[in-house]
Amino acid sequence: MRGALGRWLLHPAAQPLAWGLCLLPLVWLVYGAASNNLGANPAEALVRATGDWALRFLCLVLAVTPLRVLAGLPALARFRRLLGLFMYAYLWLHLLSYAWFDMGLDLADIARDIPKRPFILVGFSAFVLLTPLALTSFNRAIKALGARRWQLLHRAVYAVAGLAVLHFFWMRAGKNDFAEVLVYAAILGALLGWRLWWRFSR
Repeated sequence: MRGALGRWLLHPAAQPLAWGLCLLPLVWLVYGAASNNLGANPAEALVRATGDWALRFLCLVLAVTPLRVLAGLPALARFRRLLGLFMYAYLWLHLLSYAWFDMGLDLADIARDIPKRPFILVGFSAFVLLTPLALTSFNRAIKALGARRWQLLHRAVYAVAGLAVLHFFWMRAGKNDFAEVLVYAAILGALLGWRLWWRFSR
């Protein structure tokens, strides 16, 4: 079974299928907006949904290595870059939705709003940290930086995970709704904890 799954992951059709699956949330959101099926407040729905999907893709990115090691499926590594770039794309959409629907694309208002509200400052900090990771996710960047420096740079994703949970926590604090926050915190905590255990056990 493991061998068959590993061969399927290496199949030429696996990458296009992964692209299609990663695009499904965006297709659903575009369809919902076009058909007016996003609820009473479509703008808020888009801001929240794009943020949720960015966080889900962050969990998927961090889950690749544990799954690859525990399941003995090295071919999973070839999907990590794709998942990471989609995470960044959904984060871009989240930021754009906030800037457009909440702030009317007024750059001066946005610049004043970011430091004024802690949860937005934390979320924007995560976006800033992720930007060099996205820009250096290609083979030429890896060669230019060198494997060791590239790996050190991309460990910033662990800080991004902490900032993402804190952003989500502060965003939900106003409504006193922490159920989803605890779920994501537990998932990310488990994934980061496994990495620490694996690193030191080796």
